[in-house]
Amino acid sequence: MDFPTLRSRLLAWYDDARRDLPWRTPRGQAPDPYRVWLSEVMLQQTRVETVRPYYARWLERFPTVDALAAAPLDDVLKAWEGLGYYSRARNFHRAVQEVASRHGGRVPGEPDAFRALPGVGRYTAGAVMSIAFGREEPVVDGNVRRVFARWTDDPAPAEDALWPMAAALVPGERPGDVNQAVMELGATVCTPRSPRCGECPVRGLCAAYAAGTQNERPAPKKARPLPHEDTAVPVIHRGGEVLLVRRPVRARLGGMWGFPQAIRHPGESASAAAERAAAEGLDLAVRAGAPVASVDHTFTHVRATYHAVRCTVVWGEPRAVRYDEVAWVPWERIGGYALPVAQKRIAALAALHPTGPHPLA
Repeated sequence: MDFPTLRSRLLAWYDDARRDLPWRTPRGQAPDPYRVWLSEVMLQQTRVETVRPYYARWLERFPTVDALAAAPLDDVLKAWEGLGYYSRARNFHRAVQEVASRHGGRVPGEPDAFRALPGVGRYTAGAVMSIAFGREEPVVDGNVRRVFARWTDDPAPAEDALWPMAAALVPGERPGDVNQAVMELGATVCTPRSPRCGECPVRGLCAAYAAGTQNERPAPKKARPLPHEDTAVPVIHRGGEVLLVRRPVRARLGGMWGFPQAIRHPGESASAAAERAAAEGLDLAVRAGAPVASVDHTFTHVRATYHAVRCTVVWGEPRAVRYDEVAWVPWERIGGYALPVAQKRIAALAALHPTGPHPLA
């Protein structure tokens, strides 16, 4: 491929067409590596329009490396609440704490030092090093993969072919802008469906455009059916309080608060499973009452249905047997805890009638 021509045309197009995004540094200003890094973490598997308000609120709460490093994990997860893929927030927090303690609060500009931080993968390292520090480091994400597949007319480009292409494209002036230009092209012109080839600055170098196969590249992957988890959730109340638990950090949704839960055994009722969840996870005997709601949620690798059941304590005090922490929380204070989306829905439905039964939603 003619990489010099690709670079020059991409940069010229990017200078005119790039979107005005809050994490992009105005021309002539030096990028803030912390802000670049934050944006790249937030944008992984998340749409730009979803990230915008989170990015702004985050910087109001944690404007610097030191501010984030000093923050409790609960505050960090609360600020991330609703953005999903919470391991990103936990890893970012850990990595920033390491930057504060080992690098004097300055994001390291050496690729090897940055890659050694928790949660920093190949893509994040390439993006931050090139955009924030002008390093000639490549990036490959979903947009880049699609653009390269069309440039080469390859229905299924392999990872070991994509990264060398990206590495061949990036050397020269403005490596960060080159990387952003390819990603921007994929996001706004070389889109998954109905690419706007007439607006593409490099269509003359695109093999798929020449062959008329751009709508078939890359070939769609066959979606695998997700396994399903049927989960019972005891909503345990005591007077004007409800029992919340904090999940172990290494568990799914680790560090987040929510209600206890247990996957139902075959043939087990939601009520029986809710009582078992309290016994096994909290060493607490409860009696199941009226159902609260059934809430569906899809994760990356599994679909879950949560059957929430209102429960009252029979005997005992809750202990964090399978959780990191437990807390009796007044209903009006639940909003101060970082809860995943499905748990927030359950809390909202249960709070409609916090001390008594109501019909299944």
